[in-house]
Amino acid sequence: MSDDRPYVGARTPRREDPRLLTGRGRFAGDVSLPGMAHAVVVRSPLAHGRVTRCEAGAARAAHGVLDVITAGDAAGVRLPCVSLAPGQPESSYPVLEETIRYAGQPLAVVVALTEEAAQDAAELLDVGFDELPAVVGADRALLDDAPLLYPGWGTNLVTDFVIGDTDCEELIAGAEHVVEMTFRIGRAAPSPMEPRRIVASWADGTLTIWASTQAPHHVRDHAAQALGLAQHRVRVIGCDVGGGFGAKEHLYPDETLVCLAAIRSGRPVRWVEPRTDHFGATLPARDAVHRGRLALDADGRFVALHCDILGDLGAHPSNVGISPIAVSATMLPGPYRFERAGARVRAAVTTTTPTGSYRGFGQPEATWTRERLVDEAARRLGVDPVEIRLRNMIRPEELPYATRTWQSYDSGDYPGALRALRGLARTRPSHDGRRRGVGFSCHVESTGMGPSAQMKAAGIQAGGFESAVVRMEPDASVVVCTGVAGIGQGIETALAQLAADRVGVPLERVQVVLGDTAATPYSPVGSIASRSLTVGGGALIQAAARLRDRIVAIAAHQLEAAPEDLEVAGEVVRVKGDPGARRTLEEIAASAWRGWDLPEGMSPGLEERATHDPAAYTYAYGAHAAAVAVDVETGAVEVEGYWVVGDSGTLVNPAIVEGQIRGGVAQGIGMALTEELAYSEEGLPLAEYLLPTTREIPAVEVVLVQTPSPVTPGGMKGVGEAGVIGPPAAIGNAVAAALPEIADRITVTPLTPQTVWSLLDSSHRSRTDPGVG
Repeated sequence: MSDDRPYVGARTPRREDPRLLTGRGRFAGDVSLPGMAHAVVVRSPLAHGRVTRCEAGAARAAHGVLDVITAGDAAGVRLPCVSLAPGQPESSYPVLEETIRYAGQPLAVVVALTEEAAQDAAELLDVGFDELPAVVGADRALLDDAPLLYPGWGTNLVTDFVIGDTDCEELIAGAEHVVEMTFRIGRAAPSPMEPRRIVASWADGTLTIWASTQAPHHVRDHAAQALGLAQHRVRVIGCDVGGGFGAKEHLYPDETLVCLAAIRSGRPVRWVEPRTDHFGATLPARDAVHRGRLALDADGRFVALHCDILGDLGAHPSNVGISPIAVSATMLPGPYRFERAGARVRAAVTTTTPTGSYRGFGQPEATWTRERLVDEAARRLGVDPVEIRLRNMIRPEELPYATRTWQSYDSGDYPGALRALRGLARTRPSHDGRRRGVGFSCHVESTGMGPSAQMKAAGIQAGGFESAVVRMEPDASVVVCTGVAGIGQGIETALAQLAADRVGVPLERVQVVLGDTAATPYSPVGSIASRSLTVGGGALIQAAARLRDRIVAIAAHQLEAAPEDLEVAGEVVRVKGDPGARRTLEEIAASAWRGWDLPEGMSPGLEERATHDPAAYTYAYGAHAAAVAVDVETGAVEVEGYWVVGDSGTLVNPAIVEGQIRGGVAQGIGMALTEELAYSEEGLPLAEYLLPTTREIPAVEVVLVQTPSPVTPGGMKGVGEAGVIGPPAAIGNAVAAALPEIADRITVTPLTPQTVWSLLDSSHRSRTDPGVG
């Protein structure tokens, strides 16, 4: 790195912001092409049934209608499941079919000259149904008399396997203390500011897709496979993204149908997901039941941890399938030592929208279960909840540390983070009759998803590497191309900071190119799983090092000096101790691109490419604390203070890291207190879904520490999901501290006023009436 340009670690303003904050962003919905048509998706009003009639004649004849696509027109068009569970009976799913398994399932697509005409024609579609019984809830789906979604399977169970130790029972049975609780984690909707959007155009035998996506190459691969096209005949351009949060990491059935419509009509087709469709069409997440058991010895040391995890997959395994549920199991131990730890993992189909990925990807669920068990153990043993954690935490000198659930933590100081947090958290004085408490939660976060061999072993049908191309132009400006996508996480700025430091040029002379499958290197899974900087940045660092070596080699040849005697300072390469012996970067770049005066055997140009397939995952970690006030008359919970101590390895841009954590905390507070996508007995999504507002989110104090990872270039760890993992558990523990009379029944998310009030009312009635409870 050029010593006088320390961009890494600087709070550089995000270069994306001027464009996004002044209305100059380019979103998929902004794409306008000549002759563009508009699509409307017709969706099932039922949760379970069969289509007995689908008459499209009147719709096709309506004014302005160009096409109507029904199940018969899309026969054989299927999307793959990338993550496969042991024993999973199907590895793909149709984009249209006549069996209905969730309300909101696509039935048809109407394409017209205007969106209004398409909407009017959609209402003319004559669809008849034979309704079947719905089944809501994974536990109910496994009852002997439950309706079967796939009668040919003979069951609604998709998979049943074990992660970690299989011999936990003996230790639990012989332990001095055992805390057993059953937790339910509510289904959450990603709810991005920008719903899903896509424009597809078919011209000269090539399908071009403009999409709001986290993974352009993923979309390209799936579109090509589903539609029977060669991959070089599909181009995906990732536009600005108004929030992805995991929900935009793959191609959806309705988006595939828009691509099919473009091919059939020969003209561009645009589709924008209505906000009203989001809860039935975009994949939600969470939704699991955990039966957790924590065993301790007489001194309060952890002996064993086991969890029976039952996840709700919705109508079919989605692109990610059981992966979030499996991650809950693998990350169950958190930052603690256990003699034994493991989980039984099961997943079932239900007549609800398929579940997928959402920020945190199974880790908030694991943290909720583990940290609530730990707090309840502390309460029953009469031990301070911070002290019981410190007593059992993995110490810095024990890292790297192999957990009982097959993870290898790389670096950190878990007790140090918790001790620092303890000094920050505090409650307000109780002056208004409300009950107050402080709760803590700690987690280790799996980041940098990428070792391709490990992904294969886990049943994931994709690689985990990233590639980067770094080019110095003849004027010494630098262009970086990488396959990861910008989704609002500031990756364009962070990559530019890395490149400027590693090559030795001013930050303003670095351009970052993202999100175009025709112009960027292949990215197997894109910007998900807190990996865009960890893995994509690792590839960039390697490519930049090669480019820098090439620059120095040219300068050494032209200055007749040894490469080790040169240094890059400012925008020149010079001989150490002899400032007059120098070549500017522009002089070197111009000569390289002209093929002038180069070392023997070196080809012209200044461009290097590197592919980084990480040797292992990285592991960020954090400690969270929440201070709450609970109104016992109404059950309302207010978060009055929130604190985070987090370690994401080397911090390329601390301001971006803090922003990511604060945004995640806001989503975690929503999951803890207000957000749940619930269903009626008939399997219909209920209309009420309460996102948190600025009234519910307090000021979030963030303290950052840095322990570089030894397994990735640059030492970075991911941070995109760090904020959302801890809040449900921290808030649940705070509520339990404020309301000790119901502490052992704080087991569900969200903790709505109705839920809390009902628990308090039940506790009161059980105390006054021995026959109750």
